[in-house]
Amino acid sequence: MSPALPDGDPAPADGLLPPTAATGAGARDLGVYLHVPFCRVRCGYCDFNTYTAAELGPPELPGASQAGYAGALVEEVALAARVLRASGLPDREVSTVFVGGGTPTLLPAADLARALDAVREHLGLAAGAEVTTEANPDSVTPASLAQLAEAGYTRVSFGMQSAVPHVLAVLERTHDPARVPQAVRWAREAGLAVSLDLIYGAPGESLADWRTSLDAALACEPDHLSAYALVVEEGTAMAARVRRGELPAPDPDDEAAQYELADAVLRDAGYSWYEVSNWARTPADACRHNVAYWRGHDWWGAGPGAHSHVGGVRWWNAKHPAAWARRLAAGTSPAVGREVLDDDARAVEAVLLGVRLAEGLPASLVPAAGLAQVPRLVADGLLEPPAAGVPGRSDAPDGDQPRLRLTLRGRLLADAVVRALLGWEGQDDDVTGVTSRAAS
Repeated sequence: MSPALPDGDPAPADGLLPPTAATGAGARDLGVYLHVPFCRVRCGYCDFNTYTAAELGPPELPGASQAGYAGALVEEVALAARVLRASGLPDREVSTVFVGGGTPTLLPAADLARALDAVREHLGLAAGAEVTTEANPDSVTPASLAQLAEAGYTRVSFGMQSAVPHVLAVLERTHDPARVPQAVRWAREAGLAVSLDLIYGAPGESLADWRTSLDAALACEPDHLSAYALVVEEGTAMAARVRRGELPAPDPDDEAAQYELADAVLRDAGYSWYEVSNWARTPADACRHNVAYWRGHDWWGAGPGAHSHVGGVRWWNAKHPAAWARRLAAGTSPAVGREVLDDDARAVEAVLLGVRLAEGLPASLVPAAGLAQVPRLVADGLLEPPAAGVPGRSDAPDGDQPRLRLTLRGRLLADAVVRALLGWEGQDDDVTGVTSRAAS
């Protein structure tokens, strides 16, 4: 969650959604994101909405206490159920839950179980639902992981980031690399699926360093891996160090080489990419919660600074945990702003998000000006040749449409492909920023 909230209209105190949000809801999945903002230390590159105990102030402040935090999450989940029903949305069991942060596993496992129980009680949890929590390798124990599995969690995503000590030091990560395989083993013993998150492009990281991290991750035999290029965000400690010349800025060419290496190494190990930054051992191992973001489904984000999206309505909560909790305690929605997307904006987002998936973007979603660019994008090696030749628009279902799929080169230049498909070439629109906000 970025520290800067987007512009938008004021959100209503009761949280009710406009009638348009219910249109087509029965065809969309419903997910829940639960934000836990606590961290032991703030990593220098991180711009998420997270806080150490010292940053939050006195523990008696509502929302600032880890001891009372789960109760506030439960209140927002109950509010979500009331708002969705009062807004005319059909009852839908939740298909995915994702607990992120911060470091969710700084809360006791019993509190994470309580939050999931609230989803189950107030919204309903579908049979076979995917339930994930993020964790640091040094924030779990065999007992805590077993307790999460017993509560209904199915996956854990460990923030490995790197296996190289000097890279972890630059990122200000505090865990010992040797802890990662140990934590993975404990998760396996508890019956949890495992994902590992990696970051490439850290200052001073060589291609050999990155290969070491990839090999170490694969040695753990995870079900799923994510690999994200480091972005030095304004306002972070790392940005200040880069500005002072203490660290070099990430090199885009180096990051491209690292991405290509990751794709080759993971492919050779039997993993397939399903989204630009994500690989899975089998299609069933893909993170269903994140895929729902890219497909434009519905989700309610609970917690300070959390974003939600239901039927083309996007809103965001008060950023500070105390402000968020005070609004809930007063019986009002914690949302402080929202935007209602019109048809044109939703069509743009369908392209922005859908093109990142390996399944491809249905040609029917691309405007005529963008379709005219497809032959050039194919010739430039950015798109695979559509199965039915150069696509044209028709009224056929998406499953019968030609699909536009990125090549490896296209993944590296995904923003340029999006600009071409939307007819934005030569404009100043921030494609990356729009994409990131849409999936927050």
